[in-house]
Amino acid sequence: MDTSLTRDQEKSLLRLARLAITLYLKEGSTPAMETDDATFRIKRGAFVTLKVKDQLRGCIGYPTPHKPLFETIIDVAVSAATKDFRFPSLEQKELNDTKIEISVLSQPKLIKDIAEIEVGKHGIIITKGPHKGLLLPQVPIEWGWDRETFLSHGCMKAGIEEDAWKKDTQIEIFTAQVFSE
Repeated sequence: MDTSLTRDQEKSLLRLARLAITLYLKEGSTPAMETDDATFRIKRGAFVTLKVKDQLRGCIGYPTPHKPLFETIIDVAVSAATKDFRFPSLEQKELNDTKIEISVLSQPKLIKDIAEIEVGKHGIIITKGPHKGLLLPQVPIEWGWDRETFLSHGCMKAGIEEDAWKKDTQIEIFTAQVFSE
């Protein structure tokens, strides 16, 4: 089954993310909704990235499917706005300057050889013991990284040595359909 989203579906999810953030910041609640769109009812991993005046302001998501896509978008949009520990909570007055980007993820796949990683196509999840770090596919493109730099930053995000990817580390890859306002 093709699970890629149409441009209209992308626009609907972006509107939903903005509605969820706005409603939460104004009233402390999230939209109660159902959907007739079968694609939105499929459980999918997704991330919402927020930028205020082109500066990262929040990025939170579910790397693996837990809930139907429309519920995931509501949850992670609100979390990106209010629960990313790296940033203060978004304020209502910042909403007009906030740009929303959504990444809808494929199921992560364990790899044995780093040659399977295509920079710009794949995101990575690095796991060593209890430590885990995830980087979305667009990150190495934004920073101009090659594969090894991408892996090193994934390790640092996991809180492990930057060359830990070379041994005794689990590496998973995934793709993402990325779209923004």
